[in-house]
Amino acid sequence: MLPALRRDLDIMPSPVPDRPGILLRDPMRYSDAVLVIPYALASALACFDGQHGELELHDVLLQHGFLNVARIQQQLIQALQTSAFLEDETYARLRHSRENEFAEAEVREPAHAGSGYPNDLPLLNETMHGYIDREQLSDGRATMAIAAPHVSPFGGWQCYQAAYKSLPRDPGGRTFMVLGTSHYGPPDKFGITRKRFRTPLGDALPNTKIIDRLSTRAARAVTEEDYCHSVEHSIEFQVLFLQWLYGPRISIVPILCGSFARSIYGGGKPEQNDDVNRFLGELGEIAGGASGDLTWVLGVDMAHVGRRYGDAKAAHANREHMIEVAERDMVRNQRVAAGDAVGFWELIQQNRDDLRWCGSSPFYTFLRAVTGVRGTLERYEQWNIDDASVVSFAGISFTRA
Repeated sequence: MLPALRRDLDIMPSPVPDRPGILLRDPMRYSDAVLVIPYALASALACFDGQHGELELHDVLLQHGFLNVARIQQQLIQALQTSAFLEDETYARLRHSRENEFAEAEVREPAHAGSGYPNDLPLLNETMHGYIDREQLSDGRATMAIAAPHVSPFGGWQCYQAAYKSLPRDPGGRTFMVLGTSHYGPPDKFGITRKRFRTPLGDALPNTKIIDRLSTRAARAVTEEDYCHSVEHSIEFQVLFLQWLYGPRISIVPILCGSFARSIYGGGKPEQNDDVNRFLGELGEIAGGASGDLTWVLGVDMAHVGRRYGDAKAAHANREHMIEVAERDMVRNQRVAAGDAVGFWELIQQNRDDLRWCGSSPFYTFLRAVTGVRGTLERYEQWNIDDASVVSFAGISFTRA
């Protein structure tokens, strides 16, 4: 049998006009390879499901009119295998090596410098100055939490600005509890790391006291030194903004919140999973015992609509059916602003979250752990991440009720 194609790959139309086809890449960065499979070969990828063999792949290629079938077949298999795109020994060895490297490293290196934001420090300073400056921060506002996007800052900087400018100018000795979406981690798990969190601005410092408490008292819900941290952007972008405003050596607790997909698709509340319940309870005790010493930062996006996300129709920001999406986003945001975890989650569960709010688990985690909050929607936006797909996001500030 042919090995199966990895299910965690990014698969999308090639964005390069002179190389049309299906683009394959590894969002986990086990492999740095990028393949573009010509459209004529796209149907052959269906044979890589662990249930078909080389004879069946040969027949598919023959049916599509290829002449030198044996050569094309071997080239395709070799390209997928050497790229570590198949569920085979090549991939298993590379994955083991990459995860060990991350576990043993002292620093979580920046994964998105040079793509999501400049790697060059002078250019980064100039860019961040264009997004927000410390002088824009609040003088006396009692903001204790914010929700900001995790789209690339150049696409969502106005919502980043709207959220971050509500923070106080003087953070005191606060620790920033950063809850980010885990796009690649397992459901009902919370990924943590004790590593220094590096950006071109410097190293943010983990609050190991809080991290150790969570990993000890809610161990079954925690993935320690979660490899997802090495590639995830939802926390990295928040750390970058916090460092820019308060200096590099901020104290952080970086937590990647896995999807509560079992609750969305199977019903019930996320905390009906005993492990999730234990984690949320422990986080709530931390919030209740140190409320004046903590600021909560959520790295969250909202709806994902359009062809990139599997929809038949193209999506265009603030037009056509995206107007209805905005109305539905607003209803959810009203529940968030009211601090209503139950009402918010009931909306997420409707139609099995057909809006694909990838920030739903950090939002729910925050609303469950930190009770008695009220939010203010500072700004809402929709952004075409490509010509046919839209992401929505917002800047929200929270105070005690």
